[in-house]
Amino acid sequence: MRDTREHGAAGLPGGVAPPNRAGPYRVLARTRPPPAEPPLARRRPRAGSARNRLRWTFPGVVDRIGGAGVRICVFCGSSGGGDGYLEAARRVGRTLADRGIGIVYGGARVGMMGAVADAALAAGGSVIGVIPQGLVAWEVAHEGLSELHVVPDLHRRKALMADLSDAFVALPGGAGTLEETFEAWTWGQLGLHAKPVGLLDVDGYYAPLLRFVDHMVAEGFLRAPYRRMLIVESDLDRLLERCADYRPPDYTWTETDP
Repeated sequence: MRDTREHGAAGLPGGVAPPNRAGPYRVLARTRPPPAEPPLARRRPRAGSARNRLRWTFPGVVDRIGGAGVRICVFCGSSGGGDGYLEAARRVGRTLADRGIGIVYGGARVGMMGAVADAALAAGGSVIGVIPQGLVAWEVAHEGLSELHVVPDLHRRKALMADLSDAFVALPGGAGTLEETFEAWTWGQLGLHAKPVGLLDVDGYYAPLLRFVDHMVAEGFLRAPYRRMLIVESDLDRLLERCADYRPPDYTWTETDP
C-alpha cells in the first residue's frame, strides 16, 4: 500500500452531496495519478446539444477536459453463479482491457467481481475498486488493483463509482447489483447524468426482470422513453457500440403525461 491519503467526499451526479454522504475516503495501492474529472451535468441537456453527446470512441478516449480515458463502471455479483457466468465476467474484463477502457467496480476479489478484475489486470488493463470499510474488514478487498478506494459506506461507494465512470454496465448479480443498476438508471431519468446504463444479458439471465420492467410501462409506472434508456444486449461488442452511440431521450416527465 504505497499511497494512503485522505480526500474530500464524492457527491451525487450533478454535485448534489446530502449530509449523510459527506466524509473522507482513503486511496490505497495507487500506481499513477488519477486523470482530471470534468463536472457532471446538473440538468438534462437539450437534444442535439454538445453536452448531450458523450463523444466516445471504442477503443479510444472520451473527448473531454484533461483527455482522460474512458472508464466503465461494472456492476456484478460477489458470488459466481456458475462457470458460464464467470467466463462471461472474464470475457468482459479482457475485452475492456484490450480496448483500452478502464474498469471501475466494487473492489472485491470474489465471485463475478473478482473474475472481471483479474481478467482485466491479466490483460494489462486499469481497474479501480471502490469498497466500503466494512467489507475490507471481511477481508474480501482485492489488493492487486490499479487503485483501491476505501469509503465509509455503500452510499459513498456508489457516488464515487458514478463520479469515476463514463458508463454503467451490469452483469449478472444479486440484489446489490440490481440496486446499483436501478439507482444509476434513475439518476439518468432525473437528468443527474447523461451516461448510458446497460445490461449484459448473459444466457437470458435478465429476461424475467425485463418482462417486469415492461409490465411497469404497461401499468403506467414507468414512461416508455425511460424504458428505452436501459440498453440491453446479450453480445458485449454490441452493448459497447450502443453505449458509445447513446443519447439521452429528449423527454421530461410532466404530470399530464399519459
